[in-house]
Parts: sequence; structure tokens; C-alpha cells
Amino acid sequence: MLWFILVIFFFGIIFGALARLIVPGRDRMGIVKTWALGVGGSFLGGFLGYAVFGADIDDGAVQAGGIFGSIVGSILLLLIVRLVRGGRRA
Repeated sequence: MLWFILVIFFFGIIFGALARLIVPGRDRMGIVKTWALGVGGSFLGGFLGYAVFGADIDDGAVQAGGIFGSIVGSILLLLIVRLVRGGRRA
């Protein structure tokens, strides 16, 4: 379990940066918010992966589906953040 948490925190910055690169547009986020986006996206992607496919930590901490799910979760979280921020400004 500790290994799983360390992997998520380590790769969080990578997943957050990838989400920001994939989704076009400007985001006023520093490195800490990008890292939080990646970590939150990893948890969201892990939850969605578990809910849809039933995979869990017993299958290993690093899986191809988990990496893909983390990126997709980060993208979804970024879109949600943009939606919430856009709603407050309008």
C-alpha cells in the first residue's frame, strides 16, 4: 500500500503535466497545482478503473491501465476545474 501511494505522488506531476499538454488552453497553475491535478486525477482514474474493470492494488501498483486511467482522470479533473472556474467568472 505504501508503494502504491509513493508511485502516485511521484508520477502525479507527470500525469498533471500531460493533462495540461493534452487539453488545449491556458491554465494558471503552478507546479504544486499541476502536481495536485495529477494526484487527484490518479485517484479519480483509479476509482473509475476499479468501478468499471474491477482491477485493484492486488494486481500491482504500476499497470498500463492504471497509467492510462491516471492520465484520463487528470484530464477529466482539469476539465471539471475549468468548468467550475468558468462558471464563477461568468
